[in-house]
Amino acid sequence: MMGWLRMLIGTFAAAGVLAGGEGNWPNWRGPHSNGSSDETALPDALDPQKTQLWSVDLPGPSSGTPAIWGNLVFVSSLESETQNLLALCYDRTSGKQLWRREVTVGYTSNKRNNLASPSPVCDAGHAVFTYGSGDIIAFDHAGKLLWHRNLQKDFGKFSVEWLYGSSPLLLDDRLVVQLLNRDDAKGNTEQTSSFLLAIALADGHDLWKHARVTDAKGESQEAYTSPMPLVRDGKTEVVLLGGDCVTAHDPATGAELWRFSGLNPGHQGNWRTIPSAVVADGRVVVSAGRGARLIAIPGDLTGTVGIDRAVWNVTDLNTDVCVPLFYHGRLYVLDGDRKAISCVDPATGAKQWSGTLESTAVLRASLTAGDGKLYVQNEAGDAWVLAADHFAVLAKTSLGSEGASRASIAIAQGIVLVRTSSKLMAFAKK
Repeated sequence: MMGWLRMLIGTFAAAGVLAGGEGNWPNWRGPHSNGSSDETALPDALDPQKTQLWSVDLPGPSSGTPAIWGNLVFVSSLESETQNLLALCYDRTSGKQLWRREVTVGYTSNKRNNLASPSPVCDAGHAVFTYGSGDIIAFDHAGKLLWHRNLQKDFGKFSVEWLYGSSPLLLDDRLVVQLLNRDDAKGNTEQTSSFLLAIALADGHDLWKHARVTDAKGESQEAYTSPMPLVRDGKTEVVLLGGDCVTAHDPATGAELWRFSGLNPGHQGNWRTIPSAVVADGRVVVSAGRGARLIAIPGDLTGTVGIDRAVWNVTDLNTDVCVPLFYHGRLYVLDGDRKAISCVDPATGAKQWSGTLESTAVLRASLTAGDGKLYVQNEAGDAWVLAADHFAVLAKTSLGSEGASRASIAIAQGIVLVRTSSKLMAFAKK
């Protein structure tokens, strides 16, 4: 091993597990829930020959982004050989597998998703894994089982066409989980209605359950989004996008605080929602109509309001899958089908710059940012590093992919962690 690499890994090992959340990546959109990290001295290229620390084979695919706390990396996976859903933990400095737990059989899959797609979440003492099977399971950092439950057994069958793929939100002592599915489920008489649920992190019992009712029809009731935090006046609200509207909820009770309606004025029946909301300078930015438009909502709403209360509402910024990124006062929108990136003023929706990636495959991962750079991969496992202040490709590298790579890139404590369909890789600046 090269001398600089030994020194770097030794430094990482000495750091150990941090007492606080700084420098970690505790959920799929990072420490600020907007895709950004405060890390510096990150690599300008994700190059297996020059900046790679380690690479390990994974037992199977998942679209879930790894969660990182201190020296631990938590990964969900579907094992290709057995079709088991797995919870995995790796050493951040070496890539060594520290523990592996089999959760359940996850044989259901399709071309766009599998039951291991939700991303794990973690804090200083817990790692929680969610699966499209309805299983939610919590471990301590040593891999000891804390609790395990299944939402479909508790509340009824899911009815989501492309399989459940939402990731939970961890707020202090509770896990906030959403289910937005259809209620005209083609003979599924055991299905459950849409809801928002808070679960006690300590033992997995319900704290509250709030019915999420909308006037959406058919597939438009379905959402693959995740709940996001909105902080205003020192208090946190839980923002939920899907079912043709945006709602905010009190994390203590689940009560609806405000509702923004009108995302689907024609009541189309096939406007399912994939990208989650992102909070940008106090505004809630959401995609509507299968990526047909991008809308900014004021974060200080009360009651039920309509589309006329939008801060801005534009049709030339599109994202059907990739969640927008907010970083250093700028909003970044990735259209994964057109392979186009736009940098946007979050106050007005005006484009500041845009550019197109040279990619033969579509992009389903969301942008990640840190150290003045943007990181992303396409389904073929090609990875880009771009400048954040103007459109410039700093590096493009093929990492390879045995299947579709859809996981977003994670950043923590000086490393950039990439999960392709078949491998987990760590990169660092020399």
